[in-house]
Amino acid sequence: MKYVLAATLLAIPGIAAAHVTLLEPPPRTTMQKNRHCGDPAAPRKAPKVYAPGATITVKWKETVEHPGHYRISFDNDGNDFFIPPNATATTVGMDPTVMVDLIADVQGNFPVQGRMYSQDITLPNIECTSCTLQLIQVMTDKPPYTTAATSDDVYFQCADIQLSNTAPPPPPMVDAGVPPSGDASTVDPPSSDGGCSTGAGAGPLAALALIALRRRRR
Repeated sequence: MKYVLAATLLAIPGIAAAHVTLLEPPPRTTMQKNRHCGDPAAPRKAPKVYAPGATITVKWKETVEHPGHYRISFDNDGNDFFIPPNATATTVGMDPTVMVDLIADVQGNFPVQGRMYSQDITLPNIECTSCTLQLIQVMTDKPPYTTAATSDDVYFQCADIQLSNTAPPPPPMVDAGVPPSGDASTVDPPSSDGGCSTGAGAGPLAALALIALRRRRR
């Protein structure tokens, strides 16, 4: 079923061309190759509303594997984002819009359905009506890295959001067990193989079924 779904998604215009897709908050557009939000002609969408200072989980999917990293930024009015001058160095502190940088792009055993990523961030404790959250993928597989407008070393995705004191309270967050390091990012682990598995939980059930079958034969 997963393979059928993946093939269906690849047949949809926009999804087929996407190498990285922002899932939550919803993206303004699935286009991704033009700064600073994938498509400069794409209009803003109805914003996702959050409370000032809220902690949210940004989720995205990589559908074509590239070496490099991800970065999340926030602009409280528009799309005035900063292009990384270097493909491997952090830009935290270089520009106030940058929230989290150098989120590792996992390599190897790429899942056929794409790899899921998530990162917890805390939004600024301000109100704004035209805020933008940006996710970029910085790639290092086409050296030399360049910041030119025609470069394809960076892919862009943006979400239109609003910070308001009237925002509904968020649902309670489920504690998924943050690692001791305090790293709040998660990623699907590399696949060990391309086949299907029944999982460890199927072992006891299979054993009981085998015992019942043997008793029935006696």
